[in-house]
Amino acid sequence: MARSATGLPSPRLAARDATAEAVAGIVQRPGRAVLTMLGTVLGVGAFVAVLGLTATGAGQISHQFTVLEDTTVTVEDNGPANNVAPPNTNPAIGFPADADAVADHIKGVAAAGVWWPVSLPEGTNFTSSLALSATASQTVNLLAASPGAVRAMGLTMVAGAPLSTYENDTIQHVAMIDTTVADAVGISAARLPSHPAVFVNGIAYTVVGIYSSAQRVVSSESAMLIPEKTALADYGNPEPGIGNQNEAQMVVATRIGAAQTVSRQIAAAELPADPSRLVVTSPPNPQNLQSQVTGDLAGLFLILALISLLIGAVGIANTTLVAVLERTEEIGLRRALGARPRHIAAQFLAESTALGTLGGLIGTCIGVGIVVIFAATKNWTAVLNPVYTLPAPLIGSVVGLLAGAYPALRAARTSPLAALRHA
Repeated sequence: MARSATGLPSPRLAARDATAEAVAGIVQRPGRAVLTMLGTVLGVGAFVAVLGLTATGAGQISHQFTVLEDTTVTVEDNGPANNVAPPNTNPAIGFPADADAVADHIKGVAAAGVWWPVSLPEGTNFTSSLALSATASQTVNLLAASPGAVRAMGLTMVAGAPLSTYENDTIQHVAMIDTTVADAVGISAARLPSHPAVFVNGIAYTVVGIYSSAQRVVSSESAMLIPEKTALADYGNPEPGIGNQNEAQMVVATRIGAAQTVSRQIAAAELPADPSRLVVTSPPNPQNLQSQVTGDLAGLFLILALISLLIGAVGIANTTLVAVLERTEEIGLRRALGARPRHIAAQFLAESTALGTLGGLIGTCIGVGIVVIFAATKNWTAVLNPVYTLPAPLIGSVVGLLAGAYPALRAARTSPLAALRHA
């Protein structure tokens, strides 16, 4: 046994004794212990929750992105090699009159059709038939669309029905509008049975349907859709050429896994005499974008989680420091009875580490619960990365250890005589 200069056994604080002292200190002041742990609980809970929600949300984003992008093929009309149209007019579009039906015969195609933005003069007005003073204040995109294109767009209908093949073949002056345009011109879903119309520079189009969103083509635009053949009769052929914003295009919605096969066949099927006129864009590989989105979200929320942990560490440090000041008498008495500075430091470090560990365990449970409950309410699959979740309680221990370092050193440096005088 090691002995001091006086011949007496050297004082020693075993790990079991330090743990017992830490537990006793926590149990004797339960209110303070709870408040001290609260910072670590919130910090570790936020750490686990935000990273779990990030992984869950990123997984959902990746899933939606993959499904949408992997099932969309775009075909653009590059125009004829020689412009055979009369002067001041555009050549006929490269897609055949039965382009929708041709595409439907390709295996793997769910829906396909031709569409293009109609070129309108500056200052074009969009007004309703019942209130000509109600004019759409924002820019409205007038789109020509075949029935197959409307199906491929994946519109979410609010009222009415999509454009039909009959309306297209008979060149009907009908239209579909989104909810933004409907609100701007004063047409509600309840008014559809009265056959309201939207006037475009004096040309009336009866509104047959209102939609709220679209998966493809017009997902973020305020748009009004009219039949393809009606647009040809009213406004003429669109201007061809890749990069031209008013060019004719075909949007193809494919079944999962069929996009690459469809993209190899669609041009020859639609225009066998000159397939090079049609430029096909197949789905890109979404893995890079998925990784980028996941990485960006994880990095952002990791910073927020670390800030939460820093707040918890500051809370433990402040509370431990207050405990040192309040227990000056106890520290002096321990020093007078032979406790060394390292024993005092070990005692307070053990307390702060125990608080941090307990807070880390509770915070981890809360964080996991939040992720699971949130995913369940959204019908998502909860994703919890074990790299972050399993070490989370240890993170609480490290936070408690570091946060208690300065108060423990201050307690260790307390002079026994000064401490007893303070008492």
